Amino acid sequence: MGQSLRLDRIRCDGHGLCAELLPELIELDDWGYPILHPGEVRGHLVGHARRAAAACPVLALRLQASTATARRS
Repeated sequence: MGQSLRLDRIRCDGHGLCAELLPELIELDDWGYPILHPGEVRGHLVGHARRAAAACPVLALRLQASTATARRS
């Protein structure tokens, strides 16, 4: 079962903590807002992605079942 990161851009305040915790999948733009790399979160990065989502101060980041996986269910 694949998982992917989703960002609520309206809720996000640009704290940047997610990018510090998961630089492999999240970059910050010029204003400090996250840019998520597309695709599923794989392997050892799932735990890190879960931690980054939990650490978001405004709960704008979440880890959820990928769209492709959800459609198969």
